Amino acid sequence: MTTFLSLLHSRLVQFSPLSRTKANCAVLKQVHPDIGISNKAMSICNSFCNDIFERVAYEATKVASYNKRSTISCREIQTAARLILPGELAKHAVSEGTKAVTSYTPTRDNAKL
Repeated sequence: MTTFLSLLHSRLVQFSPLSRTKANCAVLKQVHPDIGISNKAMSICNSFCNDIFERVAYEATKVASYNKRSTISCREIQTAARLILPGELAKHAVSEGTKAVTSYTPTRDNAKL
């Protein structure tokens, strides 16, 4: 289990803080185009995203091991999100995750991962 988390963390670290900042800023601009964000607030936002990612990854690992599976699928991620996030937030997360998985079309570059 520890190995999996360290692997996930190394994957997450692949993306520079700048690219995560750009992604967070892009989401903010989609929701509120006229509002900016300070560097300190962006740092807090990045920390929050990383924390939630690690919690969901850890919980998904536990769900997979309870079910005697060696691979984490979208089903384990969905279950982990439902367990970790409260009420309405979990429903929205599951809805957005389902929409993302449905619209995902593997490309040749993604198949190599």
